[in-house]
Amino acid sequence: MDFTEYIDLAAERLGGRVLAANDEFFAPKENLLKASAPVWVADKYTDVGKWMDGWETRRRRTPGHDWCILRLGLPGVIHGVVVDTSYFKGNFPEHCELEACAVDGDPGLGQLEDHATKWNSLLPHSPLNGDSQNLFPIVPSSRVTHLRFKIFPDGGVARLRVHGEVSPDWQALSRTGAEIDLAAVEHGGWVIVSSDMFFGSRNNLILPGGSTGMHDGWETRRRRGPGHDWCVVRLGAAGKVSRIEVDTAYFNGNFPESCSLEVCTAPRDLFDANALDALPWKEILARTKLQADSVHVYEKELLDSGEVTHARFHIYPDGGVARLRICGTLAKKAL
Repeated sequence: MDFTEYIDLAAERLGGRVLAANDEFFAPKENLLKASAPVWVADKYTDVGKWMDGWETRRRRTPGHDWCILRLGLPGVIHGVVVDTSYFKGNFPEHCELEACAVDGDPGLGQLEDHATKWNSLLPHSPLNGDSQNLFPIVPSSRVTHLRFKIFPDGGVARLRVHGEVSPDWQALSRTGAEIDLAAVEHGGWVIVSSDMFFGSRNNLILPGGSTGMHDGWETRRRRGPGHDWCVVRLGAAGKVSRIEVDTAYFNGNFPESCSLEVCTAPRDLFDANALDALPWKEILARTKLQADSVHVYEKELLDSGEVTHARFHIYPDGGVARLRICGTLAKKAL
């Protein structure tokens, strides 16, 4: 599994924030987590120098290094990071390091910098290339909530992506026994594979909140042959499905004609598309017509799912869906 297929735990739209930096003279720390890819504007300058789309510190004239502290949008287990130095050529850092800690709640900077807070090395002192996406696989270990990113000795980094698996607080979620969205990214859901995502990422389906536009959903290319498109969702934890919502917001001339949903129980570490296809899938929502730019809610239409871990969502023949909610109650064995 390519680690970049995992969710970006530090994503700004998931709540990721750069809390502090020792220096941001040329470009602000907040740029590190911007969702958009970095850009270059040749003739753009600010009062302090060349405008750069990233975090950039001044030239260091004393010993030491620069750093910033960030809060992950969603706590989780990290599988790899991408240190993107796009457009930083003569001004990128020579090396970087990454440390992590786990502090629940909303700790202040004082608590994070206190000696009592234990920071563990996640990425040791590692060389960087300029104007490049530097990929660093990380052996997954424990759940973390905050990162300390160090650059040596100074310079600029365009973006930092932190890919991993979300680790929700299941005990807190289970206390009421209420229905939750088992597929939601904040509850550990993950769209692990899809037939196509030419126009929009499959994981847009399970993002929090409503869609912000047609770019913010899962959209496949126009199908010119037989068949249909599909995706497989690994639920955050095993549960019994009681309600499904299919939102086609902003999709008007390109929404699917219909959809259906199947469920099954499978190992969490199964990612191969052929192996997933061979599982004993059970249809709980028969093929049902969809409408443009609408929220479709299915409850009475659903067959009993039993306790399941995966869902396969089919769209016919192709098109775009903004959000998919697979709601239900957690299985006792999931806690």
